[in-house]
Amino acid sequence: MHPTLRAGGLAVVLAAAAVTAQAENAAVRTEKNISLELANQIAAGAVAACAANGYAVAATVVDRAGVVRAVQRADNAGPHTLASSERKAWTSASAKAPTQAMMESAQKNPGAANLVYLPGFLLLGGGVPIKAGNEVIGAVGVGGAPGGHLDDQCANAAIDKAKGQLGG
Repeated sequence: MHPTLRAGGLAVVLAAAAVTAQAENAAVRTEKNISLELANQIAAGAVAACAANGYAVAATVVDRAGVVRAVQRADNAGPHTLASSERKAWTSASAKAPTQAMMESAQKNPGAANLVYLPGFLLLGGGVPIKAGNEVIGAVGVGGAPGGHLDDQCANAAIDKAKGQLGG
């Protein structure tokens, strides 16, 4: 066989292998997600931020799929704070948006008002997405301060404290 034909045949085989590898890679996704260690740090940071202001709260951190990774409840925080913090975190991770902004949008926009009917959605301030760069890797929900805007502040304070570990 002529060397040029052999090289041409090899190029066709290599091109076919590259197309196959691309097809296989398209079927498998690589995603960033929050670690247990970071989830625990953010939950503890949110509870501490609220405690510094005299608020006894619960904080829940969920992963990118909304599955609980870490929960902390301050001494004297009401039992209802656990459910509200989890629902806020889940809502924020699911929508990839802060629950405070979602609540405000639902109050102003009749179409968005229907979000309150989605099972599990809790449109109260205190749920904040956790991002690595522009990718949502989880969310934190805080419940128990005397106002969702205050829960929101504690959640953001905890995320800000962890910024160096989020790579973005």
